[in-house]
Amino acid sequence: MTLLTEDQPCRFSAPDSPLTSMEHYPVDSEQKEDYLDSMEPDVFGAVEPPKRTRGRLIMHGMVMFGREFCYAVEAAFVTPVLLSVGLPRRLYSLVWLISPILGFILQPVIGSASDYCRSPWGRRRPYILLLGIMMLVGLTLFLNGDAVTSAVLDDRNVKRTWAIVVVMFGVVMFDFAADFIDGPIKAYLFDVCSHRDKERGLHYHALLTGLGGACGYLIGAMDWGHSALGFALGSEYQVIYFFSSLTWGIFLTMHLFSIPEKPLIKDHSLDSCPTTSLLLEGPHHNGYGAVSKEPPPLPDMRQRSFSALSEANAVTPSAKHPNSEVQKRMTLKSLLSAMISMPSHYRCLCVSHLLGWTAFLCNMLFFTDFMGQIVYKGNPYAEHNSTSYATYERGVEVGCWGLCINAVSSALYSYVQRLLLPYIGLKGLYFLGYFMFGLGTGLIGLFPNIVATLTLCSVFGVMSSTLYTIPFNLISEYHKAEQERRKLGSHEPALEGRGTGMDCAALTCMVQLAQVIVGAGLGALVNLAGSVIVVVLSASTVSLIGCLFIALFM
Repeated sequence: MTLLTEDQPCRFSAPDSPLTSMEHYPVDSEQKEDYLDSMEPDVFGAVEPPKRTRGRLIMHGMVMFGREFCYAVEAAFVTPVLLSVGLPRRLYSLVWLISPILGFILQPVIGSASDYCRSPWGRRRPYILLLGIMMLVGLTLFLNGDAVTSAVLDDRNVKRTWAIVVVMFGVVMFDFAADFIDGPIKAYLFDVCSHRDKERGLHYHALLTGLGGACGYLIGAMDWGHSALGFALGSEYQVIYFFSSLTWGIFLTMHLFSIPEKPLIKDHSLDSCPTTSLLLEGPHHNGYGAVSKEPPPLPDMRQRSFSALSEANAVTPSAKHPNSEVQKRMTLKSLLSAMISMPSHYRCLCVSHLLGWTAFLCNMLFFTDFMGQIVYKGNPYAEHNSTSYATYERGVEVGCWGLCINAVSSALYSYVQRLLLPYIGLKGLYFLGYFMFGLGTGLIGLFPNIVATLTLCSVFGVMSSTLYTIPFNLISEYHKAEQERRKLGSHEPALEGRGTGMDCAALTCMVQLAQVIVGAGLGALVNLAGSVIVVVLSASTVSLIGCLFIALFM
């Protein structure tokens, strides 16, 4: 029997004729990398996308560099900016509630919608572009809100009120879009890459995430106010905005043009066939993967698109659910039902991801404020020309250097993960990341001095790299195992109705929920304790709880 190759795709004979030969027809060699599997894997095995070059994968990961660069700017300056425009201390943590509540509600809906998006540009990239524009608008309002209101309004009280409103709106919009965009980015990677390239792509994502954060914190740590660029643009915040918007615009564009995406279409010529499904459009309607001029498929073959996480059942309905229109009309109720009925290992992964992000956000969102108030003993509410406020600003700048150390260690640890993986596995890496972060933040809270704090900032990077890679690697492994079971004829109802967009969205929902918990709880804890030192101690406690959960339930 002759093995099939990418250069010689085949078609089967009609169902009522003997399967004695297979007809070959040519396909342009330049379009080989766009082939997608349109037949069931248990017929003649899954056909994975071609190997992606390193340059393509790096271009795809550049969006993570830009995203983390902007995230670093937000993490470093959001609390100082909100406090400097006059936001009361008791309210400053509540700014994180609006965005994650919206995200937690909408994330699974949008994630599932992207599974069925029929844009000619592909399923994921339209969402990535829209969210990228929202990030840029939010960043503009966040860093320029105070300057704009000062230029437009004269009354001090009115100016202060509008400055708080504009800055808060910018923070909410940016945070919503930056959190939301991670799911479509990961689904886009999984859609267009083989299992091996998904691992390589996630590695480049982690590496570029660390480098982007390092550059973002480095920009924030410099004193631009007294530089020539600062005088030219007006203030330090305008300089930081210039670098952030330029970086985000360039790297988002590189990402969107990195790897072609197949648009999802409905083949209306099969409307009379009981196995009508959504397909990924091929290069030629009459070529490989097209069915309009071909005989009807074999009775127990299901037309299939090669969905994200290549081995997963992303958009293809099973033989028992032939009508794809039912899945396209999913409601919020059906989406929540699909998430609740997911296998137990997915639920455990979501819980551990929630604990990890809760701990991480407790520390990261308030770290520069912690450095300014606790380590340097400054006062953000003092007059801006006072020594106490200048001391606080110095603490914020040094906090940016600490977060830069975190980002560099995140990039380096992404390589260490690859070395440790054969020895301790994904679960071991997951546990190690949580444990090191919990131990490090606990020591920072107990010994808040400059040298110890900056040294222990390296453990933040271990947690960052862990959260950005290990959970998605576990999803990839879960889907790979599920495909193997389906090849053996196993049927699992819990896996029906869930595409890649929903699986990635379920994890990202945990980030939103973590923000809700942090926003609702930390403000009360800070007021109760009378000191922001409680934030790092809370981060340590939650992270160590996450260690126990991983050890017992993952």
